[in-house]
Amino acid sequence: MDQSKSKHPANPALERRINSMFGRDKAMSLGALLGLWLALGYVYFAVPHGFLGSPVGIVLTVAGALVLLFNTASVIAMLRHYAEDREHIYGIDIHHLDEHRARARKAALRPAHVDIG
Repeated sequence: MDQSKSKHPANPALERRINSMFGRDKAMSLGALLGLWLALGYVYFAVPHGFLGSPVGIVLTVAGALVLLFNTASVIAMLRHYAEDREHIYGIDIHHLDEHRARARKAALRPAHVDIG
């Protein structure tokens, strides 16, 4: 077993930031999935059912059901993967965000005449 990968970051502030980012990503992905279900459900019920009884309608109904099935499965798999490895995934993101903010702060503190010329 690899002891270098701990289940919890050593820094509680970092853990809070990771949990916050994961929570936002989870909410956005589930919201997008709900939007897809609502949009396809609306289209299914808004289309006249005489059309849905035709061969083309049956194919479109099956295709829509497969889209919902595969998208739901992929979002669930993605969230499971992110939950399992979130310290690594979000730790890298937070590291790069902090570096970017430090560079931007440093650039904002430079005198304006440095950029001329």
